[in-house]
Amino acid sequence: MKRAFLALVLLAALMRGALAHEVRPAYLELQQSSPETYQVFWKVPGRGDDLRLGLYVEFPTGSTNVTSPRAAMVNNAFTERWTVTRAGGLTGGTIHIAGLTATTTDVLVRLERLDGTTQITRLTPSAPSFVVEAAPGVLEVARTYLVLGIEHILEGVDHLLFVLALLILVKGTQRLIATVTAFTLAHSLTLAGATLGFVHVPGPPVEAAIALSIVFVAAEIVRSRGGRAGLTERLPWVVAFAFGLLHGLGFASALNEVGLPQSAIPVALFFFNVGVEVGQLVFIASVFAVLALARQVTRLITVPQPAWAWRVAPCAIGGIAMFWVIQRVAAF
Repeated sequence: MKRAFLALVLLAALMRGALAHEVRPAYLELQQSSPETYQVFWKVPGRGDDLRLGLYVEFPTGSTNVTSPRAAMVNNAFTERWTVTRAGGLTGGTIHIAGLTATTTDVLVRLERLDGTTQITRLTPSAPSFVVEAAPGVLEVARTYLVLGIEHILEGVDHLLFVLALLILVKGTQRLIATVTAFTLAHSLTLAGATLGFVHVPGPPVEAAIALSIVFVAAEIVRSRGGRAGLTERLPWVVAFAFGLLHGLGFASALNEVGLPQSAIPVALFFFNVGVEVGQLVFIASVFAVLALARQVTRLITVPQPAWAWRVAPCAIGGIAMFWVIQRVAAF
């Protein structure tokens, strides 16, 4: 009962976080083609009927367009491509996103320098500008990709729902540690393999399979509570490892969108993975904290629950995941 209550609380929090942004994030990519010239790619979420968010890139003083922006509207996203130049380059200058403060979306920025190093920045309504930096050192790369890894897992509702379902199903501290360790090892393997180009799997089928993995574990919870021990209850580490391979491919897809600095690929990959693990541990710790609080509350207040109450959490998790399966398969 307590775990069912905990799952409902966390499920509500996860879905609230998933709906916190009214649109998909915008994306700004800058590729330096010469010491003073940059190729610009600007992508803004659409709002249907050829409408777009009113977000515009403002370059530092002294910047001029070498070519006129070439615009297109594809898959409900507005894109522009053009070339900009500035004497001495953009380093040290401030790039501002006009209109961002009036929205609830973010802007992911990726700047690739001539030497192959990159600057990754996330702009928000409260911080709509950033300063173009010189090539970063190893510590800066480590910090940037550590934060990206933490942000990705904490914003990845599907990954967190899978972990939550495992926490509900797996009993015993040792079995839980083994299960989480297997999941970590598996997604670390495929994250590295896919990011480095050793594994090539189309993204949409992977995302659909990730959602299906959540449906499977949710069904296993129902089976277990009905007195029929399923594969996940009997060998949770095997299931966690198998599905962890899929989730690692999902992590790799997100990392590939950002890219890796050519001068520090091992450092960036390692710390992105560490960030994912840190975020995952933060989530698990939060689950246990809420569980401990629920235990204290139930000691003080006795709340009668119907016999079917435990079904609500797995059915809600499975229902949401099944919706994602249908949605993602339809997008193939």
